Amino acid sequence: MPPPVDIVKVAIEWPGANAQLIEMDQKRALSSIIREVCDGWSLSGSEQFALRYADGPQLYITEQSRSEIKNGTILRLAISPARAARQLLERIQSHGIDARLEALKELAKLSADPTFAAEFINMEGIGTLARLVESGTHFGEMLAFTLTAFLELMDHSIVSWDLISLSFIKQIAGYVNQPMVDVSILQRSLAILESMVLNSHSLYHRVAQEITVGQLIGHLQVSNQEIQTYAIALINALFLKAPEDRRQEMASTLAQKHLRSIILNHVIRGNRPIKAEMAHQLYVLQVLTFNLLEERMMTKMDPNDQAQRDIIFELRRIAFDGENDPTGTEKRKAMYTKDYKMLGFTNHVNPATDFTQTPPGMLALDNMLYLAKVHQDTYIRIVLENSSREDKHECPFGRCAIELTRMLCEILQVGELPNEGCNDYHPMFFTHDRAWEEFFCVCIQLLNKTWKEMRATAEDFNKVMQVVREQITRALAMKPSSLDQLKNKLRGLNYSEILRLRQSERMSQDDFQSPPIIELRERIQPEILELIKQQRLNRLCEGSCFRKLGNRRRQEKFWFCRLSLNHKVLHYGDLDESPQGEVPFELLSDKIPVSDIKSVVTGKDCPHMKEKSALKQNKEVLELAFSVLYDPDETLNFVAPNKYEYCIWTDGLCALLGREMGSDLTRSDLDTLISMEMKLRLLDLENITIPEAPPPVPKEPSSYNFTYNYS
Repeated sequence: MPPPVDIVKVAIEWPGANAQLIEMDQKRALSSIIREVCDGWSLSGSEQFALRYADGPQLYITEQSRSEIKNGTILRLAISPARAARQLLERIQSHGIDARLEALKELAKLSADPTFAAEFINMEGIGTLARLVESGTHFGEMLAFTLTAFLELMDHSIVSWDLISLSFIKQIAGYVNQPMVDVSILQRSLAILESMVLNSHSLYHRVAQEITVGQLIGHLQVSNQEIQTYAIALINALFLKAPEDRRQEMASTLAQKHLRSIILNHVIRGNRPIKAEMAHQLYVLQVLTFNLLEERMMTKMDPNDQAQRDIIFELRRIAFDGENDPTGTEKRKAMYTKDYKMLGFTNHVNPATDFTQTPPGMLALDNMLYLAKVHQDTYIRIVLENSSREDKHECPFGRCAIELTRMLCEILQVGELPNEGCNDYHPMFFTHDRAWEEFFCVCIQLLNKTWKEMRATAEDFNKVMQVVREQITRALAMKPSSLDQLKNKLRGLNYSEILRLRQSERMSQDDFQSPPIIELRERIQPEILELIKQQRLNRLCEGSCFRKLGNRRRQEKFWFCRLSLNHKVLHYGDLDESPQGEVPFELLSDKIPVSDIKSVVTGKDCPHMKEKSALKQNKEVLELAFSVLYDPDETLNFVAPNKYEYCIWTDGLCALLGREMGSDLTRSDLDTLISMEMKLRLLDLENITIPEAPPPVPKEPSSYNFTYNYS
């Protein structure tokens, strides 16, 4: 007979004594259980004790968190959070240096526990730590542990950052500005300043007064990638929280201080591989930099503004410089109309109206002027080349430039906030001070080339733009390291290659439509589905690492989950760092019987997406979230590292529960493998008619062994 659902069997340890094995009744008050445990070791004053996990983060167990205790868990009897907080508070204020150091070291570890943190904060512990920092008498390890504890306590969001004093900010900023300071102190100081900026509008202004971008840039030229990451994170925070009128000023300062070239040479092209958090911060900086274009993108052209109209006149002058203007007003007007038509504007009489749609607004005109002035020969060649073609085949430069600018804004998500967990930065955008404009210049030449390859007419405009979008997105996905590499990638993605790729991708969907082939496909499908199911389950048995999303992403915490080889139990547990291979079952302390799993939910239906408003608003994280719901009313929450792992795990869990696998990845694999199997079987049928060679042995679907790149 199975044990009652409210009973969990645990072991409880106490130093110098044999462990107690008890059956913990989850309906019984925790204080009553602690009293019974204390009695077993003849300990008086049970109200001064509490239970903690013996492994992992060793968190305190409360009435709210006790439901997470599983059968076989090892617990430890410890002094209560209130008593521990009181003792540590007394010890860190003692006169003995060694005793104070040990107390601060223990405090730095315990501060990550929300139960302990609440008790310590209630005793004015944060104020005590702040005064220790402000005194300026702590150095080395003692200061590092003090800053670690302070940051951990503040991360629980129990008290407001607005309570931090100006003298504390000055002291922390001083550590960042010092030319020689201990790495651990510098790291924590940068993290504290970043949290101040992100969590308090008033503290942003104070930090901005104490820290200059020039001082932060110096920390990017060190060999320690952790320090580089924290420095870029603080630059991003200052950038993100700066008032709109100050962002352009800050961008100019960053350009003057050669931030881009320093990041390129010391980070991107450094001797160390880029870690996930650094990649995220580079992505954030890329997004924030491109977002500076939003104002121009959303600014309509005023047809009556002479200064703006002069830009259009300048485009005409550069293209047709050799031609003298006629003297008569009517003749000049007629000539301008002709020229504006040759420039490819939709409104030949008043081309200013072409720039009244937002997006791309005035940003399109800025791009065109940059091309005309910086790449004048290219600009003139494109304009004159098209003006000499037959009318029906000319590529309208003005219209194309406007639509291309809109497309690039969409591809690079100009104006949108960075996504949490996204690492999609492009190294090539750090290779040029005017990366956006140069990117446009490369793409407008691509558009002109593709137009010619397609022998397009005005009616084909939208088709050409679709092909160009596909060329650009495919090239960006290859992560070219420079603009020259981008050009090479785009050369390989000409119109013929795009057609070939489309045809290849379409083969799996619609190349065999005759009734016998459809019948063969339907007969093969169950075999292939079973093959995919087994592959998904095998991947679950190998397991995957997931990151715990927290307030400070640079102090990453990981956990691992894998399915038992007999497909009956999900094993999971916390890890100190991301594993380099398979994690043994013995290291995964928690488990869920598959028979207890009730369902799998995804996206906004996940409990952890409903709880965290910040994540709830983040589309990318939302698309990677899923949860396992199991008896009794428990959940195991996941955020997959990428879309592939999301599909593998959701499909695998559905297969485990005997439900339909419905991800895009499964549909794609199904189409691809069915197409491969059908081609093999049809090829076998053709080969049977050849008398010189014996018929090949048909290949069984189960013999396929397909693997993936999990990155």
